Amino acid sequence: MLSEFKAFLSRGNVLDLAVGVIIGAGFGKIVSSLTDDVLMPVIGFLTGGVDFSNKYTVLAGDVAAGATLAAAKAAGATVIAWGSFITAVINFVILAFVIFLIVRQANKIVPPPAGGPSEVELLSEIRDALKKG
Repeated sequence: MLSEFKAFLSRGNVLDLAVGVIIGAGFGKIVSSLTDDVLMPVIGFLTGGVDFSNKYTVLAGDVAAGATLAAAKAAGATVIAWGSFITAVINFVILAFVIFLIVRQANKIVPPPAGGPSEVELLSEIRDALKKG
């Protein structure tokens, strides 16, 4: 079983996947920083100083007016943190778009695999071989 596990780990696909996961995690942090530190402040500025990270709706519990999301959660209130959700959606859209651009560029660079004979050509060869034989 140990030798099978070693063989599994040494396959190229597993190593490629591991590298992809590690790079993806780092790239996710970059996109989060881009959203939190660059885009959301600009959106906040354009909307008159709205800070989306502290936008929430209280479902249950007592929360002081103007309390931050962290303070509302610390007070034990049940809240819908819709500002955090908006930020997460923006993160996803940015990440999905960048991955789309990467895959699109990779498809232009990597040549398509050479195709073998078509199904019709194979059937013709089989027919001809049967006629001769």
